[in-house]
Amino acid sequence: MKILIVLAHPELKSMNGAMFQKAIAALTTAGHEVKVSDLYRDQFNPVSDRGNFTTTYDEAFFKQQLEEMHAVESAGFAIDIEQEQQKVEWCDLMIWQFPLWWFTVPGILKGWVDRVFAMGRFYGNSRCYETGMLRGKKALLSLTTGGAGESYLKDGLHGDLEGILKPVHRGMLEFVGFSVLSPQVVYAPVRQPEEQRETVLNDWEERLSRIFGEEPMVVGRY
Repeated sequence: MKILIVLAHPELKSMNGAMFQKAIAALTTAGHEVKVSDLYRDQFNPVSDRGNFTTTYDEAFFKQQLEEMHAVESAGFAIDIEQEQQKVEWCDLMIWQFPLWWFTVPGILKGWVDRVFAMGRFYGNSRCYETGMLRGKKALLSLTTGGAGESYLKDGLHGDLEGILKPVHRGMLEFVGFSVLSPQVVYAPVRQPEEQRETVLNDWEERLSRIFGEEPMVVGRY
């Protein structure tokens, strides 16, 4: 199978870096094809503007969706965006590896979505959710939190994690057609002793060995 892993963390020696490297090793050893987008090491520019394109639809007024539609028709995406779009189109499974920052994905990952998930390429003309252009593909969020697990329950300090992640699961991934697998969550890794972190990584490897047999979760509408 074909897997794209997108890493959004500035430190490779972090738990996110370890999860990223464990996934690459485990999936490659199992015979899968793996491509990566290491956003910080790649110095990915998250700012969405005319730099997304090599073509121009309207010089006088910038409306991103119109420029995206025009770029689809004229092969007009900037090379860095085109490369990322091709990786997403190539994969059977996309994994995002990131720390939960301010109850969502880091800005560099949100900017990646802003620039890469283009109208006319991944959605549009009433093609979204169940009819999204990327239907048939699966997506998985693998993330770390700063707080302990009990903080992310319905009656916890921050509220339930399912609700926190819904804008990403529903509004980004399902919107363009992905089926969403249950997230892989590591709570407060900074507070874990070394042996516990090793267990976490081994559990991740074990899950990845059977990942293509998992059924998607039901996110539901707002």
